[in-house]
Amino acid sequence: MSHLASTVARVEHVDVIIVGAGLSGIGGACHLRLECPRKSFIILEGRETMGGTWDLFRYPGVRSDSDMYTLGYRFRPWRDPKAIADGPAILRYIRETAAEYGVDKTIRYNHRVRRISWSSDHARWTVEAETGPDKKMVQLTCNFLYLCTGYYQYESGYTPEWPGVERFRGTIVHPQKWPTNLDYTGKRVVVIGSGATAITLVPAMAERAAHVTMLQRSPSYVVSRPAEDKIANFFRRVLPDRAAYMLTRWKNVLAGAFFYNLARKRPELFKWMVARGVRNQLGEQYDSRHFTPPYNPWDQRLCLVPDADLFRAIREGRVSVVTDHIDTFTEDGLLLKSGERLEADIIVTATGLVLRLFSGMQLVVDGAPVDLPKTLVYKGMMFSDIPNLAFAVGYTNASWTLKCDLAAEYVCRLLNHMDHRGYSICTPRVNDADIEEEPVIDFNSGYILRSLHTLPRQGSKIPWRLHQNYVRDLSMMRYGRLEDGTMEFKSAPVARRAGAGASRG
Repeated sequence: MSHLASTVARVEHVDVIIVGAGLSGIGGACHLRLECPRKSFIILEGRETMGGTWDLFRYPGVRSDSDMYTLGYRFRPWRDPKAIADGPAILRYIRETAAEYGVDKTIRYNHRVRRISWSSDHARWTVEAETGPDKKMVQLTCNFLYLCTGYYQYESGYTPEWPGVERFRGTIVHPQKWPTNLDYTGKRVVVIGSGATAITLVPAMAERAAHVTMLQRSPSYVVSRPAEDKIANFFRRVLPDRAAYMLTRWKNVLAGAFFYNLARKRPELFKWMVARGVRNQLGEQYDSRHFTPPYNPWDQRLCLVPDADLFRAIREGRVSVVTDHIDTFTEDGLLLKSGERLEADIIVTATGLVLRLFSGMQLVVDGAPVDLPKTLVYKGMMFSDIPNLAFAVGYTNASWTLKCDLAAEYVCRLLNHMDHRGYSICTPRVNDADIEEEPVIDFNSGYILRSLHTLPRQGSKIPWRLHQNYVRDLSMMRYGRLEDGTMEFKSAPVARRAGAGASRG
């Protein structure tokens, strides 16, 4: 036996490795358990606990900005009366799901994947991960790799460089690193930002702070929505649990698609509808420029406020909104370009995320490093010329889990098809010379624009085109042909037999 073969034989081997134990990783593992019961798999999680985003973010008021009937898993109904759920409730849902399907026992915590390398000779991935406080490197191998690592850098968020920051005598906090002991009771707070995080933080902090000011360079579209879905709760009273859940899920999918298409096709009408909603909450005398963005609806994601909590806090005088630019930090707050001063004891920099696919891990295929910007995305979940690898990324215009559920289902279909036909390798190939490359995301949010050059591309035609449409993706991914002329399937190379003695996890 060759040295390579003996090395492979000593490395723990499983059929599938899932990287990430957040919402999409736990969902992917449950799909494997349900649809590929014979497959062995493990989940590698870089942190010490499951939950991903919903465990990491601990800032006041943290909650979903999608309804839980679509953010929840297709296979496990959301049973809480609140459709717009808080972070702890979502984390509890993830952990209960993992325990119910037994996938919590497959998680290897404190395994931060640094490098993944594919060998065509052995038809497998080698995964190298740092473990424990001493960062010992371990190796594992698998036939298929499913990356569920999210889309942003967990270690730190994005903070612009402002002049005079060092002069500020108060406390500066980024929501991604919220201190557990921060007491803002009776304090003057300025929250810099106008995205989903700021919109969530501001009314929550206003319950205890002396006053909260939301400082924004430009506004977002803000839409109020009831925290509880009365129709969903009615369905639950009169229908079986699963039937009520699926009916509500489809109701919300179709309603979301309708309003998204309305916003894109008739933006002026949609702007008028949003502005009318703001006026109804704040009155005609309120300065509308604070909620009138300079871009069209869905050029950036809409912000959702449950039960109009932000508007209520503004009406009650606990919150004010300022649209301006920062000139400099001062000892006791901020000086704005207009000359206005904002006094603060605490400044929260809700200025966004650092977009980073796959937590910065290195991808290597047959000894050559992969340059992601030179790849095309296949069906929104695989890459051109990269074998046996899928990833989970949700929609920009709808619930994250809708797409991740479809991706996990597709992975299971793919694995079962390969077993049935005797294939061991599947690789998306660009075989249409007329395919034109385009940016993978048609969004102008700051965190996306800052990182667009690091992202893969999409193509001008199906299956390289991203729909951002659940109904179309459902047709393609749940019911579409696997052997579509683009996916290349191969049987195991002869050289793979040398590694057949690898242990099973």
